[in-house]
Amino acid sequence: MADVAPPVGILKQISLIAGLRWRMLHNNLRRKQNRLDLLGLVILGLLASAFVMGLCFALFEGARNFVSSGRPTWLSLFFWAIFLWWQLFPIIVAGFGASFEFRGMLRFPLSFGAFYTIGLAYGLADFTGLAAVCWTISIILGAAAAYLALLPAMLLVGALFILFNVALERLLGSWMERLLARRSTRELFFAAFIFLMLALQLVGPLLNRYGNSAEPWLVRALPYFAYFPASLAGKGVGAAAAGNYGEFAIAVAGIVSYAVFFGGLLWLRFAAQYRGEELSETPAPEKAIRNKARRESEADALGSLSPQVAAVIRKEIRYLLRNGFAALLLFLPPILVFALITQTTVLRFSGAKSSMSADLFFPGLVAYIILILMAPAYNSFAYENTGVQTYFTAPLQFRNVLLGKNFVQVALVATELTLCIAAFCYRVGVPSPPIFAATLAAIIFTLVGQLSIANWSSLSFPRKLAFGQIHGQRQSGMAVLVAFGAQILLFGISSLVLGLGRWTGDRWLPAKAFALLAAAAVGGYVASLDALTSYAEKRKEKLIEALCR
Repeated sequence: MADVAPPVGILKQISLIAGLRWRMLHNNLRRKQNRLDLLGLVILGLLASAFVMGLCFALFEGARNFVSSGRPTWLSLFFWAIFLWWQLFPIIVAGFGASFEFRGMLRFPLSFGAFYTIGLAYGLADFTGLAAVCWTISIILGAAAAYLALLPAMLLVGALFILFNVALERLLGSWMERLLARRSTRELFFAAFIFLMLALQLVGPLLNRYGNSAEPWLVRALPYFAYFPASLAGKGVGAAAAGNYGEFAIAVAGIVSYAVFFGGLLWLRFAAQYRGEELSETPAPEKAIRNKARRESEADALGSLSPQVAAVIRKEIRYLLRNGFAALLLFLPPILVFALITQTTVLRFSGAKSSMSADLFFPGLVAYIILILMAPAYNSFAYENTGVQTYFTAPLQFRNVLLGKNFVQVALVATELTLCIAAFCYRVGVPSPPIFAATLAAIIFTLVGQLSIANWSSLSFPRKLAFGQIHGQRQSGMAVLVAFGAQILLFGISSLVLGLGRWTGDRWLPAKAFALLAAAAVGGYVASLDALTSYAEKRKEKLIEALCR
């Protein structure tokens, strides 16, 4: 039958795949869970679009100003900013990117040309790529508004610059997936990242001490940046504006060379995946090793807890140690806080020369740590996969599961808050007793207040995630929306209470108010455990379906 069917072109294959994906999306929207997920993504997209559009107007005005003032080569600054955004931001928020599902694509009889084109197009399917394209178009329109004859050159340079960035981003993402496929490389990457973040703390002191002597070296190095695509794009626009089309052709040829080079490397990388590289990642057979079960010590630190809760806590800790990227998120806030408070500018917060005092900076520091560390709690069953069925078959109540997960979450947040508060008090200074007491009570209020909402969100909007992956690890849209809404609400209440103390002149009023709010939050959390246990039993089928498929 294959010989009878006529050959299908690349464009037809791409259109068939696009139609199939659209049909799958349409069919998935028949389920309420997927409709809510899409609604959350739409709302988040609207919020993100406000950020993108604001920068679009800024880049439009900046490009028009550069061209109208006779400085078109300064557009290189904008191209450099877009380049850094496009290549670095996906690594920071890799979980929100679109995943190129190679295993799913290879089920279809695609030619390699169609496979490569679809894989390349996925580089424009996430927030980072779409935002960068919008900003590039804004630069083109701004330059054209100042000098319309420059529009053809800007279109050519912009298109080539987008093609280069897409190819490089897809290549880096593919190699990252390959390098981090093994646990050993993930651990090395994790250690290197921690070392880099620690080394960044030395940048400020080194610049203060050696900044003047390093300036001549920096000036000598700047000309070498002229051979990179972002600088070539600005140089090409400047040459076109001056009518020097020979120099413009050289700049365009340079960008084309970069795009072809990285596109060729991406071709080789996709060729290996097209041949089934990712379809055979099972470990090689090993000699059978007798399983020696090790009984947990009865007299450990968890001996005072119930056996069910202690078992969940041990399991959560082992899951955390296995997942390097989840552990990375735990190290990131304290490292950034330590880097912040060790700078010379932060030391002025405790002095009289700065308008910002430690009393204002301390609550904001605590709020930032809680904001970052509490995000995973809104999808706490993400890494359970088929193991979630054990919770419904084992002799335990679901409240024990929630207590174990919340215990680990609170312990992690409390540990990092303790380290950061101690560092803050040592480097910046101890805030006033009323503010310090109010902040400690606010920690209990915001932390416990979020746990009840996070438990409900984890049961209502579960999303399966995998260990060690960076692409395609997107949280549920509604879970992210609930997390943002809960944090905005609780932090808004906390800000209002702190402001009320300053308005009334009673410095101890926030501490008293937060103590009452913390007691109410603890009571609400205890009361919610039984209700969430019944709710988990009702959501059992959907929870298992979402995590086991």
